[in-house]
Amino acid sequence: MESSVAYDAHHLGPLDPRFKAVPVTAWGEDAAAFAARRPRLQDLPTPLLTLDAGALADNVATLARWTAEVGVDLAPHGKTTMAPSLWREQLAAGAIGLTVATPWQLSVALREGVDWVQAAYPVLDPAVLRWLSAPRSGRVLVWADGVDVVERMAPHVRDAAQPLDVLVELGGTGGRTGARSLDAAVAVARAVRETPGLRLAGVAGYEGAFAHDASDASLATVRAWVDDLAALHGRLTEEDVYPADVPGGLVVSAGGSAYYDVVVERLARLHDPAAGVRVVLRSGAYVGHDDGFYREVTPVNRVRSGRLRSALHGWVRVVSRPEPGLALADAGKRDLPFDEGLPVVQAVRRGGDGDTEDLAGYAVSAMNDQHAFVRFPADVDLRVGDVLRLGISHPCTAFDKWGLLPVVDDALAPQPVLVDWVRTVFG
Repeated sequence: MESSVAYDAHHLGPLDPRFKAVPVTAWGEDAAAFAARRPRLQDLPTPLLTLDAGALADNVATLARWTAEVGVDLAPHGKTTMAPSLWREQLAAGAIGLTVATPWQLSVALREGVDWVQAAYPVLDPAVLRWLSAPRSGRVLVWADGVDVVERMAPHVRDAAQPLDVLVELGGTGGRTGARSLDAAVAVARAVRETPGLRLAGVAGYEGAFAHDASDASLATVRAWVDDLAALHGRLTEEDVYPADVPGGLVVSAGGSAYYDVVVERLARLHDPAAGVRVVLRSGAYVGHDDGFYREVTPVNRVRSGRLRSALHGWVRVVSRPEPGLALADAGKRDLPFDEGLPVVQAVRRGGDGDTEDLAGYAVSAMNDQHAFVRFPADVDLRVGDVLRLGISHPCTAFDKWGLLPVVDDALAPQPVLVDWVRTVFG
């Protein structure tokens, strides 16, 4: 189903060669006027990364509906897309706010008017801390995982117009950042509580650092860590470390896009806004989903509630057939993600303008900066000029390669057409 959401075409203005998705024939043409003509894929250049309008809308609706059903909040990770128009769609669907991963991303979210932002990292830049200490509307929450982090923040917030909310980050051995034990995390919480300009506002962490698949062993590891996060929140409550009054309530936050079902299974009982506690998921990759890593590990496979489908597809043109069973296509590491698996060949458009036909037996075996090596049986017909549709793995390293993405009505249709544009702001 095609989405009725308007993204960025209406305010982009004239198209130009700054964006590699723009065909030379559209240079100087208004973006909205170009989209209104509903050009077909053959009118666009390759390589190309497209967004599927229907999949985007379905994915946003699916997670919004599920979080409402299970009774938790969602502040999707904005770093996945860095696309304000997609953020607005997620917020309109019910997200409480956004999560970000760098001070610059935080500044973009606030500039875009997002009034609830979780910065899932320790803010140590003195200029940013002073900026956050000035009078502002909305709520910003930052993380701290060590007493040393709190000490580095302290000089720059002591004269804050309003306290800066801090979540204590719990980690674990072999993980990423985060206090390595409950005792260490409690010590961080006490340091925050005693520092003028800071306000202890809850606990957080990232369970995805401890597992990378959906095996029973990985799910058990994630459950154990989430239980530790709940135990940390319990200790801070029982030992009266939390302040008596935290505007907006305490926050217990976890949940990437791979294990949010486990987080809800173990933490949903804590969600009680009337009592001043919110459980907040941070899933972000779900909006684009993929045909690789997230397709395999997505909680949708376990909870059987709704569906997620890839909204991202690569389109590449065969530019060389140098030997039997090998084709070189015109997309590489600068165009498509490769860190969580190589793209997957799904279909072909003969001559670049034929109807989309499903393919089997083809595989991308390697990628250079600007080329993909496509292998297939030597007796299979594949010609220079044919355009392949590729499924991708890991949306987080797909969006950042494109400043402007075409939105098509249905990427799986025989003849997809462009209906809008999405602008990203990765800097």
